[in-house]
Amino acid sequence: MANFTIGLAVIIGTVIFYLVGLTVHQRWNYTFTVPVILATIAIVSTLLIFNISYETYMIGGEWINELLGPAVVALAYPLYQHRATLKKLMFPVLTGTVVGAVVGISSGVLLAKWVGFEEFLIYSLTPKSVTTPVAMEVSATLGGEAPLAAVFVMIAGIGGVMLSSLIFKYGRLDHYIGRGVGIGSGSHAIGTATAMEKSELEGSVSTIAMVVSAVVVSVIAPWMVMIFV
Repeated sequence: MANFTIGLAVIIGTVIFYLVGLTVHQRWNYTFTVPVILATIAIVSTLLIFNISYETYMIGGEWINELLGPAVVALAYPLYQHRATLKKLMFPVLTGTVVGAVVGISSGVLLAKWVGFEEFLIYSLTPKSVTTPVAMEVSATLGGEAPLAAVFVMIAGIGGVMLSSLIFKYGRLDHYIGRGVGIGSGSHAIGTATAMEKSELEGSVSTIAMVVSAVVVSVIAPWMVMIFV
């Protein structure tokens, strides 16, 4: 009964934080006011202030995490709506996503190795640019820590969303294909949700990039780790 009460409180509190973040973002539409970022800051601050452990939060957070899979599947609807356009763009989207997956793995692994991270940390951050369930499985397979992989995924997602506007602006990346592929292969579901807010077509491209990136990273990650580590 106690776990049920805690879990329910966590779920309700998380939803409230997100809705507050959404309201703030709708009023002040800036990169750093994205609801996921504001809700994350609010949740972490609350846990620290009231000295609530991660394990306690995950009593309810685990149920929220279980909804990530259905949420990703729901992104198939805009894919269906724009299927004719996306079929014509399949080659540049797939090519860009594969390149993005390779760059995402190699840049993270090489930077971590240069800084002097331990191997288990390198294995944990290798799949940082794919969606959480896939990243956790890939990390565990490589010898990393699945919870750490989830943290690195969150950092990559939020960091990508926060920096994407500047990168698109100064990189003069105006086309929805480039934007969608970039944010989908680099910032997975969080980036895709942000892309979907801007344009359904850009969000659809981002969805394809996110899915293809997860498959590609799952296949090439062990080989690239063997080469670089």
